[in-house]
Amino acid sequence: MKFHYTRLLLAGLLACQTFNLLAEVALDRIVAVVENDIIMQSELETKLRTVVGQMQQQGIQLPSSSVLETQVLERMILIIIQLQRAEETGIRVDDETLNRTISNIAAENKVSLSQFRDILEKDGFNYEQFRENIRNEIIISRLRQRQVDNRISISSKEIDNALSNMEFQGKTETEYLLSHILISLPEAPTPDEEEQARLVATKVLEDLKAGQDFAMMASTYSDGQRALEGGDLGWRKKNEIPTLFSTQIASMEKGDISDLIKSSSGFHIVKLADVRSSEKHIITQTNARHILIKLDELTTADDARVRLDQLKTRIEGGDDFEVLAKSHSDDTVSAADGGNLGWSSPGRMVPKFEEVMDQLEIGEISQPFDTQFGWHLLQVLDRREHDDTENVRRTKASEAIRRRKSEEAHQNWLRHLRDEAYVEYRLNEY
Repeated sequence: MKFHYTRLLLAGLLACQTFNLLAEVALDRIVAVVENDIIMQSELETKLRTVVGQMQQQGIQLPSSSVLETQVLERMILIIIQLQRAEETGIRVDDETLNRTISNIAAENKVSLSQFRDILEKDGFNYEQFRENIRNEIIISRLRQRQVDNRISISSKEIDNALSNMEFQGKTETEYLLSHILISLPEAPTPDEEEQARLVATKVLEDLKAGQDFAMMASTYSDGQRALEGGDLGWRKKNEIPTLFSTQIASMEKGDISDLIKSSSGFHIVKLADVRSSEKHIITQTNARHILIKLDELTTADDARVRLDQLKTRIEGGDDFEVLAKSHSDDTVSAADGGNLGWSSPGRMVPKFEEVMDQLEIGEISQPFDTQFGWHLLQVLDRREHDDTENVRRTKASEAIRRRKSEEAHQNWLRHLRDEAYVEYRLNEY
């Protein structure tokens, strides 16, 4: 799995230099007990500095310090619970995977790994602790994939229905920018707990209608996973919007805020921040054919290259590529059709093969080259512009359905984990 860390993350980390990093160790204390683990005040303060830096970089108005402290502590508790479950199920991340991930983070921030480490340490951040934080993120991602994502299935019928609904509503190409606030309920709320949550949600909605900033209210009151990002859910197509919200979104205009939406998770408030339309998806397809020589105990890389050089010389001398492919290629499927691979779209072939193919002119034959499958001789037969919109629509519909199901399942899964875990708050004991 690839992890994307933008400049915003790095900026958020670096913004923390405005805080005093020399915590008073003598005053350190336990602020929460989570099963057999504990969270110390110093750990909470470190996480608070990072979160505050990120929120400031995004221009999100900070809630009160006590509210923010509680929000961040609850997030830390959820992380610990997930790490405990991951350990119980044997999920581990080796150093090679961790090093590769951190190298990618440095590259995305346009610095070398050593420069990235120097930047962190110069501004007071422990590099080894940063490594462990990244390791934990990978572990939690793998746990979610195993416990939630891998259990989600999508049928062709669901995709057909999603596309039909989009066409019926005339919003096939429409995307929505959404923000979200959740006032959560426990898994089996009492009437008093439900009424209290309703009162809080109603007050939040009234304040929003009166002009309060949505991002600030989300970071202050929301129990949603995106609360500290101002409740921002990002751009979504109609079928990517949770079913719970879709009816209200359909009748909302840009800037509108929904009424309270009740679910088993709690009370939701959604803002339609913006609307946009997307375009058709036109791609360049390539029709190519190849001859493959696989390596084995009797065929070395040099042997394969020499054989393909000889075949290329014969083709350039007038021999038929199709005939030679049928008699010499180890790709038995394409060999039966003279080496023809048919029309391929970008991303279908392995990267090295596609790179060589894209550099060839129509009719041109490549030099022998290798991929993980063996050595190839490749010829481009033709190219065409292809409207791939329908395929893209179905792919995106499938991804959207999966994303929607995953988010709903993930929220329920986290709530179940949280309700099952033993958690003792000590934040306000002193």
